[in-house]
Amino acid sequence: MQLTLEDVQQRAGSQVLLYPMTLAPYPGQMTILLGVTQAGKTSLMRIMAGLDRPSHGTVRVDGVDVTRVPVRERNVAMVYQQFINYPSMTVRDNIASPLRLGVADRVDERVKAMASRLHIEHLLDRYPAELSGGQQQRVALARALVKEAPLVLLDEPLVNLDYKLREALREELAELFVQGDSTVIYATTEPAEALLLGGYTAVLDAGELLQYGPTAEVFHCPRSIRVARVFSDPPMNLFLAQRDGEGFVLRSGLRVQRELPDSGGRGDIMAGLRAGALRLEQRPGSLALEGEVKLAEISGSDTFVHATTVDGDVVAQLPGVHRFELGARLQLYFDPAQTYAFDATGDLLVAPAYRPLPREAR
Repeated sequence: MQLTLEDVQQRAGSQVLLYPMTLAPYPGQMTILLGVTQAGKTSLMRIMAGLDRPSHGTVRVDGVDVTRVPVRERNVAMVYQQFINYPSMTVRDNIASPLRLGVADRVDERVKAMASRLHIEHLLDRYPAELSGGQQQRVALARALVKEAPLVLLDEPLVNLDYKLREALREELAELFVQGDSTVIYATTEPAEALLLGGYTAVLDAGELLQYGPTAEVFHCPRSIRVARVFSDPPMNLFLAQRDGEGFVLRSGLRVQRELPDSGGRGDIMAGLRAGALRLEQRPGSLALEGEVKLAEISGSDTFVHATTVDGDVVAQLPGVHRFELGARLQLYFDPAQTYAFDATGDLLVAPAYRPLPREAR
């Protein structure tokens, strides 16, 4: 199924929820809607589902205008942040409920197969009140997916689960949707979740569609500072710099050799460096930022160091567990080839080299 949004806009009174945007998610693939809270993700999904009509623009399915077709007349499956199950029905009947609304062969066989894929086959005779939060969300997912709808909309479905459950379900969903034929739209605020799920990513910010493309490409080559800010966790380190004949110079006087597009001379730019590109070890050709430790926090298998430098505050994501004293001096090294550069308007000038996978390998 080819879903196409043409020049879609959404208003609520004088408030603009979505600025005009055109988006055609790749059929049979997963598209991630990535953005912070109130970026416009849910508003866009409601239009895709037919729950809301856009204030302007057209929604097409396989070339047919469905802008005014209500949700009950579309073949769509949707899962929300809050898992919703029928409390008086068993897990088996919850999953089977959308099949019994129409003609469905081998209902019990399909229910068991979907329950098995989501590892809840042993819960089929229980009621929702007897399940944990993670199990209830699996039931809600199973009920949506068993329909085999051509369009599946998942609005931050894991946000209310604890960390370990989210990690487990993310990996299972990524594998689950690779096996299916549905076009899946998945909304999230978390860049790491988008990278794990793969597919394609549409970056939204304040109701604007900033960039759409293969997830890895959007991450490695953000079109603008706004995209880089949304698609970075921790945020990308940004430094005011000035063009130089062979690259740019930071405020501290540190020269970074980097081939930039010719703009006819000098000028202010913004240099960027992801937290993961900073390290403690010096390597041939690397440059150093000298700073003072403000905060060091251990998260999982990484240590996040916040430091103050002449060029501004930075965050370094260091593999492993490291101990730092507050106020201690340190040097953070980076490879000049790992830097980004944005022009005065915030548009990307140069990004680290990236070789995308062939389309058939994604």
